[in-house]
Amino acid sequence: MITIGKRQILIKHGDITAETTDAIVNPANSSLQHGGGAAAAIVRAGGAIIQEQSNALIRKIGSVPVGKAVITDAGSLPCKFVIHTVGPRWGEGDEAAKLRKAVWNSLTLADLYNLQSISLPAISSGIFGFPKPECAKIIIQTCTEFLHQPEISLQQVVLCNHDEETYRIFLAEEQALRTSLS
Repeated sequence: MITIGKRQILIKHGDITAETTDAIVNPANSSLQHGGGAAAAIVRAGGAIIQEQSNALIRKIGSVPVGKAVITDAGSLPCKFVIHTVGPRWGEGDEAAKLRKAVWNSLTLADLYNLQSISLPAISSGIFGFPKPECAKIIIQTCTEFLHQPEISLQQVVLCNHDEETYRIFLAEEQALRTSLS
């Protein structure tokens, strides 16, 4: 756990669809078609309403650019909202900055909704091919920087990953960050 004043970042091995934080983050594609990976699992667990609301958003805005985030209801998930963000595909260029922006915008959207807690997976590290160690470093650093801001509602960020390898990579990066700060 990383503590920033009274705020905290937790590294967790688990199923993001079971998270009881106020919101979970869906690593989505620009068209919000949730057909694979974590996105498909989120819609399966939360119900068709998530895809229906995503489709309605796309009809209104066209697409979600890389680095941006939008929000829908959570359907039957135990959280209140699903924040959909589009991370970069590895090889498209400027991936680190785009991933940082996707994480930052997800956290900002949670704060705009006055949420206290959010769960994020390893955005872009699955089918988008972002190297997991670099992904972990960027996500943890971005969350840490975000939680250092005064007067934000967010108190807890849970970095929740389903597979053991990604979970261990995030733990190692958390330890490396703690070592560098001490």
